[in-house]
Amino acid sequence: MAGQSKQVRLSPWGSALAGATGAVLANAMVYPLDIVKTKIQVQVKSRKETNDAVSQATPHYDSTLDAIHKIVQAEGVGGLYSGINGALIGVASTNFAYFYWYSIVRAIYMSSSRASKQPGTAIELSLGAVAGAIAQIFTIPVSVVTTRQQTQTKEDKKGLLETAQEVVHGEDGWPGLWRGLKASLVLVVNPAITYGAYQRLKDILFPGKTNLRPWEAFVLGAMSKALATLATQPLIVAKVGLQSKPPPARQGKPFKGFIEVMQFIIEHEGPLALFKGIGPQVLKGLLVQGLLMMTKERMELLFTLFFAFVRKLKDERLKKYAEKAATTAKTSLPVTLK
Repeated sequence: MAGQSKQVRLSPWGSALAGATGAVLANAMVYPLDIVKTKIQVQVKSRKETNDAVSQATPHYDSTLDAIHKIVQAEGVGGLYSGINGALIGVASTNFAYFYWYSIVRAIYMSSSRASKQPGTAIELSLGAVAGAIAQIFTIPVSVVTTRQQTQTKEDKKGLLETAQEVVHGEDGWPGLWRGLKASLVLVVNPAITYGAYQRLKDILFPGKTNLRPWEAFVLGAMSKALATLATQPLIVAKVGLQSKPPPARQGKPFKGFIEVMQFIIEHEGPLALFKGIGPQVLKGLLVQGLLMMTKERMELLFTLFFAFVRKLKDERLKKYAEKAATTAKTSLPVTLK
């Protein structure tokens, strides 16, 4: 009707696509931090210094800068982007699945008779956890393959499919692609904590404000991700240990669960080692979550405009087709009646 504008809402598929696009852009910008934190988290340095050939051949990273320096020195700048294709596929699939299922789960909850106008923090955390759990089941194989790629040596570099085949042909077979699933399911609380903390910090720091400026969304996203990472870091380290090749001290024997990984780390490196890689992990989380929160709404706006444009073209094409069909029927009518 005249004077009324029809608002175009993104479907769960469109919202998922926007979220995945924003996540890919954010992770691509900070990927070197991702590979550094993975390499630091899988290394095991015993409190009793060893001098065997394996230990001497494996570089040890003392810090983020030290890791960057040694990776570039050994593999060139390209070493900082090893496995980026699989990583971005994993980021895209994980975030697409998360935002897709979150939209559906939230819509189901809001359509129920028990739903209030605005879900509380506990409900938001629960909805995020359910969506994250469903997403992990479908996307964890990509995470396993990416972790293997990121921890490969320069001499043992393999492509995405080759690495997947190596996992499948290993001791676990096809189920090996789902290694770390239990830890991943527990880790769904990470995005849930992040989102819940984001909403709570928003209410505290910017009460009553609906539309945040880009820098405000960035700061809130970074702060919320830092809190979630500190709370779940031991599980993150255990998950990486499960998905990578077992350390030399295990003599090729894979871990059976994330509790066993934690026990091994504590035994060889001490309890604080459960937080190894926390520096690049937090820094990466700060940047990724900040950029994601800052760009996701813009991506949703762009996709909304894009889908509206596509729908308009489709409507115009259907209209022209109907007019052409009507004209054809009109001109052929006298012939039919003769």
